[in-house]
Amino acid sequence: MKTILSFCLCALSFSFYAQVSKAPVKVLVKGFDGKPYVNDKVTFIGQKSKQKLSGITNSTGQFVVQLPCGEIYDIRIQSIGDEIEYNTLEIPSAKPGEYFEEAELVIEYDPGSVFSFTNLQFETGKSDLKPISYGALNNLVEIMKRKKEIKIQIDGHTDSDGDNQANQQLSQKRAESVRNYLISKGIDATRVKAKGNGESKPIADNNTAQGKAQNRRTEITIL
Repeated sequence: MKTILSFCLCALSFSFYAQVSKAPVKVLVKGFDGKPYVNDKVTFIGQKSKQKLSGITNSTGQFVVQLPCGEIYDIRIQSIGDEIEYNTLEIPSAKPGEYFEEAELVIEYDPGSVFSFTNLQFETGKSDLKPISYGALNNLVEIMKRKKEIKIQIDGHTDSDGDNQANQQLSQKRAESVRNYLISKGIDATRVKAKGNGESKPIADNNTAQGKAQNRRTEITIL
């Protein structure tokens, strides 16, 4: 779905006024209940230029961004889980002697409260994080440093292979490994809980390889 803002192009009477190259956009980010989201990061990515322009919402859920004209932008919202692909926005080109009045873009979405991290990987049979996991965890660290009020619980899950008690212990150690990583990056220990669930809460069929892969997961819940 593509959203095209109705920018107001205004003609100036001053002959020396140069052609503008950017359009000011006031962004408001809020929930479906109307509550503004504070410290949310929204990024605009030019489809042609690949240029990224980001803003972080203030106490009223707003920020202003200057977007270069003649471009279509993909709008992305930073999330604890996968980045949210919100919509697209087209900024038309301005003719000489015209300029853009500030337009408002309202973003409404539900950020969710439970996030499944299937991309967190551990050494086989161990609780050691693989380096490929650091990107997703660093993203979580960035969000938690901006949003000081967030407290989370890390839930570790396994498939049904092996001994039930061993799976329980492994899932607990893996959840604690994630917790320790966050703490090592500056997140206060009181904001992070760790819980192992073993094989007790499958979300897919443990009789298939695909199902087992889905069940081997780490979940982050906002408390």
